[in-house]
Amino acid sequence: QVQLVESGGGLVQPGGSLRLSCAASGSILRILDMGWYRQAPGKQRELVATISSGSNTNYADSVKGRLTISRDNAKNTVYLQMNSLKPEDTAVYYCNMGVVGTGSSVGYFEVWGQGTLVTVSS
Repeated sequence: QVQLVESGGGLVQPGGSLRLSCAASGSILRILDMGWYRQAPGKQRELVATISSGSNTNYADSVKGRLTISRDNAKNTVYLQMNSLKPEDTAVYYCNMGVVGTGSSVGYFEVWGQGTLVTVSS
């Protein structure tokens, strides 16, 4: 079984910064794409950023130049550095990974984190 654990959310003032982390654990052979999504109150979940196994990145237009996704393959962890935050960035942020499992978890799995709340407010 593979699990994702997120951390780093909280309350920040407009213009401030936060860094989200998401670590995978379990029977992992390899992690392919990693990504961050968010869901604001009353809205559908949307893509924020993704990073491939080759470290190619993709961002939503609304976050380009302010949010940066990165990964540490040795730690099975994906990060989201969030700078110049705006009130419209307020949402629950979810990490997502495409995992190739091993041992008792052979196969490909798409796994989601539990979500972490980011609130941007003065």
